[in-house]
Amino acid sequence: MKHSGIDYEAVFQALPAAAALLTTDLVYADVNEAYLRASGRTRSQIVGRYMFDVFPDNPSDPAASGTRNLQASLLRVAATGERDAMALQRYDVEDPDRPGRWEERYWSPVNAPVVDADGRVALVLHRVEEVTELLRARGGRFGGEDRTRALEAELYTRARELQEVNERLRRAHAREREVALSLQSAMLPAPGPLGRHRGAVRYQPSVGSLNVCGDWYDLAELPGGCFAVAVGDVVGHGLTAAGVMGQLRSALSAAVRVADGPAAALDALGLYARSVEGAESTTALQTVIDCDSRTVTYSSAGHPPPALLHADGTVEFLDRATDPPLGARFEHVPRIQAEAAFSEGATLVLYTDGLIERRREDITTGLNRLADCLGRHGQADPDTLADTLLAELIPPGGNTDDTALVVVRL
Repeated sequence: MKHSGIDYEAVFQALPAAAALLTTDLVYADVNEAYLRASGRTRSQIVGRYMFDVFPDNPSDPAASGTRNLQASLLRVAATGERDAMALQRYDVEDPDRPGRWEERYWSPVNAPVVDADGRVALVLHRVEEVTELLRARGGRFGGEDRTRALEAELYTRARELQEVNERLRRAHAREREVALSLQSAMLPAPGPLGRHRGAVRYQPSVGSLNVCGDWYDLAELPGGCFAVAVGDVVGHGLTAAGVMGQLRSALSAAVRVADGPAAALDALGLYARSVEGAESTTALQTVIDCDSRTVTYSSAGHPPPALLHADGTVEFLDRATDPPLGARFEHVPRIQAEAAFSEGATLVLYTDGLIERRREDITTGLNRLADCLGRHGQADPDTLADTLLAELIPPGGNTDDTALVVVRL
């Protein structure tokens, strides 16, 4: 590629640092000469192959975690579009000429996104410095061979200590994540019966150690042949957000059973949220479906609009009753609500922002993606449609935000 007379392909190959371009599926698209020298591989052995088929972890070292750590970083960059400078990694490399012989190596990786014209991550730039090779090659600069060996020994010791700390943190985070996911599962049970209507719910945790439990959903039967569906999103992640989520979900579920409509239920929730630390700026959406009049009455506290897929295949976003999030106003103001009609066979979809929002992308783009997916797959049963929405709209490497999803066939 050339621009303003600069041959960027030549620049890439001439970079003194080892660099590789990977697809978002972590397949090598290209590598520079420094990368080939550092890895001891030829271009044909690397380009077009999955990264961790070329460079697996040492199978004889049960503590090896280079593959796992690097893969998590690369997928995070692909999913979020954010640069990630990793801590020093021990990542042994197999001698290509002597299979089964592994060389102990230490690397300092930096991973960065390469975006296309639409702002989406098209490639991941993986730049790596091999610290072990650098020290051996520059021994004379440190004041003699003995000092070089001492520095190498100290570096190896510090690197091993850092690797052990990283592994302990990883195990601790994994345990905490299991606790958070168990708490989320207990707080968000499977929905009960909704009369003759079929519904499906999904909860997809974000990528990361504790980034779960901020979002919720709720379905409830009401008197008179009506039922209520709600979703919400607490600011923040982890166990603290899970506790707030549990309180707000329970409060709204109780309020909608006695309040005169969804706006009144959100009014009650807003007053309650003022006494709950961490509930500020929570978004929530409450709907009430009247099966006799075939209407959806709804009210939103700063939440993305539900999608109503009509029987003729058109998609209507219910956005005529949106107010600020909970606690965003200095004084309490009654909330508004609106109503939409539907015919038999329509589908109502409620969700949290993880389904549609992406960094550096207008929310309209995400809403259009959702509408397009519903238009193509809306006739599927709710369970199949819920799975399809997650598969098509969530990035392959996962998302940095939770996603709650409710699909109800009306």
